[in-house]
Amino acid sequence: MGTVDRGEGTMSVAASYAEFGLREARGVSPAYERLSAAIAADDEVLGLVASLPEAKRQPNLLYGVVRLLGGPVDDPVAFRDFVVANWPAVAAQASARATQTNEVGRCAVLLPVLARLPQPIALLEVGASAGLSLFLDRYAYRYGDHRVGAGEPVLECKLTGVAPPDRLPEVVWRAGLDLNPLRVTDPRDVAWLEALVWPEHEHRRARLRAAAAVAAADPPLLVRGDLVDDLPALAALAPPDATLVVFHTSVLYQVPPQRRAAFVELVGRLAGHWVSVEAADVVEHGPLPAPPADTFHNVLSCDGVPLAYTRPHGQGMTWFA
Repeated sequence: MGTVDRGEGTMSVAASYAEFGLREARGVSPAYERLSAAIAADDEVLGLVASLPEAKRQPNLLYGVVRLLGGPVDDPVAFRDFVVANWPAVAAQASARATQTNEVGRCAVLLPVLARLPQPIALLEVGASAGLSLFLDRYAYRYGDHRVGAGEPVLECKLTGVAPPDRLPEVVWRAGLDLNPLRVTDPRDVAWLEALVWPEHEHRRARLRAAAAVAAADPPLLVRGDLVDDLPALAALAPPDATLVVFHTSVLYQVPPQRRAAFVELVGRLAGHWVSVEAADVVEHGPLPAPPADTFHNVLSCDGVPLAYTRPHGQGMTWFA
């Protein structure tokens, strides 16, 4: 397969992979940093990725699919050879799947907000994947020397700008909404969740397995549905004497802008509270303070009010509210 000319789509893919390597993978995953830099300069692979629908071109999705298929991600040359030789299978899996990273580490940045809300609470997660974040009251947390909870896994978070929470929330109902819910009792779904964990992150893989064991012992209510069309009916099932909390983490970037705006308008009308952890350009917050470093940060907000910057996997949070 020969080199292709760089059209607008190919150039967009190149920019997104270069940015991913510099802002998200640098200092976090050397393997994905190397891959991203190599792909950004490889016209043939860029052309293949650009042939996918726009929503299916994400680095995390491509890397997860290659790992699921047994391909190498530690060497850019071997990765390239695998992708080119197996492109029909890679494209089929990328088209059929989504980046449903069920990162339980993000529960550590949700906890300081959820612990402050009127108790008990009813949790409804949009883009729930396998629903592991719905069990945040059953995990333990360590913020520096401060520990909360006694369960497993133990989720560590470097917290600055606010005192750590001193209690776990009281969750009396939990449900998830997803276009393609994953089941922790299905080995194929668990294999996909593990493929989405970055290669060097053994600690994330271990806590994924621990969280999956918690969920498998008491599977949550997971509903296949759309975040606008099906949210009101699911929210109506929450017990009326509990505080409804609709939350999502790194989900809305996969939703088209018009649909995203419809969701934001809808969730603002629901009774209860809305907790969001998304990139700064995904949910409109108005002016924000400068992030703490030149790396990727999400914005934690409650009811549309920005509260803190958070690291992508929940490993750190800087409170600025």
